Amino acid sequence: MRETKNRSYDSLPASDQDLSFEFLKRTFQRDLGISDLTRDTLITLNLYEQGSGYTIAGELLADQNTFRGIDMVRFGSNINTMRERVIYEKESILREYEESITKYQQYYQYEQVVGAYRQKFELIPEDAFREALANALVHRNWAINAQIKVAMFDDRIEITSPGNLHQGLSKESYLNGEISVLRNPIIANIFFRLKIIEQFGTGIQRILTSYSDSTIQPQFSVSENSVKIILPIIQNEASLTGDLKLVYDSLQSIPLATSDLMQVTGFSRSKLVKLLNELIAQGYAVKLGRGRGTKYCRAQK
Repeated sequence: MRETKNRSYDSLPASDQDLSFEFLKRTFQRDLGISDLTRDTLITLNLYEQGSGYTIAGELLADQNTFRGIDMVRFGSNINTMRERVIYEKESILREYEESITKYQQYYQYEQVVGAYRQKFELIPEDAFREALANALVHRNWAINAQIKVAMFDDRIEITSPGNLHQGLSKESYLNGEISVLRNPIIANIFFRLKIIEQFGTGIQRILTSYSDSTIQPQFSVSENSVKIILPIIQNEASLTGDLKLVYDSLQSIPLATSDLMQVTGFSRSKLVKLLNELIAQGYAVKLGRGRGTKYCRAQK
């Protein structure tokens, strides 16, 4: 019924009409130079409609709301060990976004003195994390009473948003940035105005661009109930040492048989296969074929 009337979910009337916007006001003052957030401004932004009141988009951006937010968990060596868990919810999604960025910075950024200067290093590109998180907030199905899950591991971050892709949007179109119909266009417009997202539909490509120098690339999983983005730790060939580096250097873009690689490396079949499996697990190599026809090549960036 909503689709036949050409109404997005975030344009519907909010269940709570007693809302305040202090955080949104401060954000607009800081980033856009808007001195005050008047009723006319809220109407222009589609956060308020004459006759029906605040929209769901307005409620999501209000200081307090009833929506589930972001659940962030820092895991240990496995999912059974939780080092830390924080939940940001029932507040402005802009505040939840900023709080989540701060938590990411705590675990995946560090400073180191190089020569006479202190430099900042990133284990996972901040641009990629910002894009993935904004993507989840803008495109998720807010009608589902569930949280955005951010699972933080030593070697990756997994961001899972509730709901499948918007009707009429295929996985291929989503990955290629061909988003023509936004699920939450009002929220997307606010994020665009604040320069949190650069342009509608370009988030996935910007994530991939931030990994242009990394051997291991992000992964995207689309199911009937969720959309997951996996951001791995940045790695390149320089991080390989010893026997692993020797095997990797022996690989080429064209597939090679195990016997070919044994001649180049001088390793036994069992040792070579073990090293190749480790390279595959780390995203450096790809296995093609089965049985006697098995071949290996370098993973494409």
